[in-house]
Formats: sequence, structure tokens, C-alpha cells
Amino acid sequence: MAHAVMFARFGGPEVLELVPMAKPAAGAGQVVVEVMAAGLNPGESAIREGKRQDQWPISLPSGQGTDFAGFIVDVGSGVLGWNVNDAVFGHAVRAAQASFVTVPAGNILHKPEHLPWEIAGSLFVAATNAWEAVAAANPVPGETVLVHAAAGAVGGIAAQLARLRGATVIGTASRDHFDHLRQIGVVPVEYGPGLELRLAALAPDGIDSELDHLGDESLINVESTNERDLANVAVMVANHQISVPVAAIYPLEHVQDAYREIEVGHAHGKIVLSMVPVGYARQKVRGIDMRETEATKDDPNRPPIPHTVEALPPVIGHLPGHPHPRPGFDAEFNPPVPGEVDAANSAAAPAAAPAATPGAE
Repeated sequence: MAHAVMFARFGGPEVLELVPMAKPAAGAGQVVVEVMAAGLNPGESAIREGKRQDQWPISLPSGQGTDFAGFIVDVGSGVLGWNVNDAVFGHAVRAAQASFVTVPAGNILHKPEHLPWEIAGSLFVAATNAWEAVAAANPVPGETVLVHAAAGAVGGIAAQLARLRGATVIGTASRDHFDHLRQIGVVPVEYGPGLELRLAALAPDGIDSELDHLGDESLINVESTNERDLANVAVMVANHQISVPVAAIYPLEHVQDAYREIEVGHAHGKIVLSMVPVGYARQKVRGIDMRETEATKDDPNRPPIPHTVEALPPVIGHLPGHPHPRPGFDAEFNPPVPGEVDAANSAAAPAAAPAATPGAE
């Protein structure tokens, strides 16, 4: 059954509910997308808590979510260049966290073939903010750029965009994220007291531009923006020029847990909802909310922490029970186990006819 994330009152993650929905029909100029993945953004929590009513008043009940990726399932009149089954990604206004989303055709882009669903479904807000911030700073080769919160979603993309322009990039972060920043070519520096002295040691000739306060919450409340910027970043990510880490993937029904994790902060990468999480035999995939996270590690009533191999995120791909799209995949990577095969064959075998009772007519 199709569902949408809704809230009927302002509050924390506990006010979020899954509400059954019918598959919508596309109106003129619109497309309907079956959502495969939808990313979370911190600004969505502020709106759900009622903290942005003066800026962007909303009426209740309200949907939630901006970033999404999926397949087109319906095309409205007057829409050119799009077809049913096209793989796309884009943005909606408080509606992306649902089985289906209806948006203007201008809100979507073709998903690059090698761009993973979980990244495509979480790009719009972070990538657009990062692109606009770096474009405004306009760094050139030989300059030094300071990016605050460089391990975050927006800061991480901005730091890599600045590097691709030839700049030396210094990024503020906690020490836990230093290794990641070095891997993407960013010089890490710990934020907090003494930052100016540490920067002076790293950049004795000074900082040419500084990128701070990179999150633009207005992006989660606009119907359209410059899609070309988003397309540029998507191609860079698909071509491995930019890395976008994913911290966690939650099934849609665990949306409350997903927002609890993002609201704790310090997640290393994007947090994403998967509408169709699937797993393969013996892959031991469990729901992400079962693992120890910043949101649960201090809860004395948390469930037992599973073995690491059982805490892998769900795979976003094809429907449960359906064969893998690549012929031979299941036979190659999930060879049958003799005991399981015997049990399956026994279960599938027709029941033997009951023996005739002597003297029965």
C-alpha cells in the first residue's frame, strides 16, 4: 500500500505519521514520480516544530520532504521530454517523503545512470546550496578557501567544488572527521577556541574566501530553482569527482527514527529514507534503526546491538520477492543452501492424497 509522511500538529519526530495514499494522477504540466529514495534536511525539522511559521507559514495537516529520486509513472498534458519509466531526481515542497510525489515537470532532472538512488534522492538542497555558495565566492587556482562544517552535506560538496576550481581548501570539523576530509583533499582544522591561531599556522598568507552558514532553508519552500546547477553536481558525483557520503538509510516506516538521528547532529553524511528497501538471501540486512547510533546509544532500553554484518543498510533496488534484474545474480551470489533447498522443495511439493479407507464408497 502507498503511504505518505504527514504531521497534523507541530512537534518532534513523534508527530510524524504514515498515512495511506492513492496513486495520484498528473495534472497539466506535472509528472507523478514513484519515489525510490528521499533525503532528509535539518530545515524540515524546524518547519515541523513550528519554528518557521513567521517566514513560511504552513497549514496542517502537512506533508514533509524536499529531495527525492524515482521513476515517472504518469505524465500530464503539455509535458514534453519526459516519459513513463524515466529515472529522475528532483525536489518537491513538503511532499517528497511518500510513495508517490506530484511535481511540476521543471522540478525534475534525468538521473545519471551511475548515480546511486540514495544519493540522487538527497542531492537537491545540499548540492544547490553548495554550488551557489562556491559560485558566489568564485575561487581561482592559488587561492585558499575556508569552508566551515566541511564534513556536513553542504560543506562537503562545497569544499570539493572549490578544490575542483583549483583552490586550496581548509575545512573545519571535529577530529572524528579528519580522515574523511583528507581523503577528499581538504586540509582539516578543528573548530572551536583557538581556531584563528590554527588557521594562521595552516594559511600564513591568509584566507581568500570563507564559506559559512551554507544551509539555505528557503530551498525547502520553493517550487523551482536553477536546475542546471543541480545537474552539474549530479554528473560530478556520478563521475566520482565529488563524494557524497550516506550516513544511514531507513525504511519509510522508520521516519521518526531517521529524524531523531538527524536532530542529534554530527551524522557523517546524508540520512535517507528508502521506499523499497530490499535484501537478498543470507545478506542479513536489518533495519538501520537497530544499530547503535548517536540517537540511541545512551538509551538504556535500546534493543541489543546486532553483529556488524547484520547492520548493513537496506538495498534500494527491486521489489522483495522479485528476481534480480541482472540474470544469474541470485544463482551467482546467493547459491542455494542444501538444507534450505530441501525445506523449500518439501514446502512446495503437493500434499499426498489421503489413503483410501477400506470399505469407503
